[in-house]
Amino acid sequence: MKISDTDILLVPGYGDTPSGHWMMRWQAKMANAWVVEQKNWFQPVRKVWQDALEKRLEKTTRPVVLVGHSLGCILIAHAAHALPKDKVRGAFLVAPTDLERDAPKPAFDTGNFVPLPRAPLPFPAHVVASRTDPHCAYARAEELAKAWGATFQDAGEAGHINLESGRGPWPEGMMSFAYFMKRLG
Repeated sequence: MKISDTDILLVPGYGDTPSGHWMMRWQAKMANAWVVEQKNWFQPVRKVWQDALEKRLEKTTRPVVLVGHSLGCILIAHAAHALPKDKVRGAFLVAPTDLERDAPKPAFDTGNFVPLPRAPLPFPAHVVASRTDPHCAYARAEELAKAWGATFQDAGEAGHINLESGRGPWPEGMMSFAYFMKRLG
């Protein structure tokens, strides 16, 4: 599947996603990519966030590929079975956050996002995880990928794969995403 033949919905996680973040750079470079906007990035409510995802999905006219980061990955996993199966062709999930971890505790009330979903996703998915992510142990990310039926990629020691961890442009991510798209056929 060609990137240009799809609508790419970018699903950020908790808090600010600055313009230098790889996700925002992807939006700027791809005319067919849109960020799923939330009313409040600092007080995530699963139903509200899922409604925003579903409303944005309704506006698409072509096959959709979801790209999630951090809490966005968890939102996609929760919403997956409610999304139109004929529209969503796949999900590229980067640095899923473990809301069930002991430390450091998430900065928001996670009650409506836990337990973490563990059902297989109804579309192809690929999880990219770092060995040094402070928000999700590598083994936990691997476990989630397996539960979701996703392929798994070791990003090495890349922190939370965000701007703070030095992954602004993140060209390796774009190459991985292009390969994922090719595999979707």
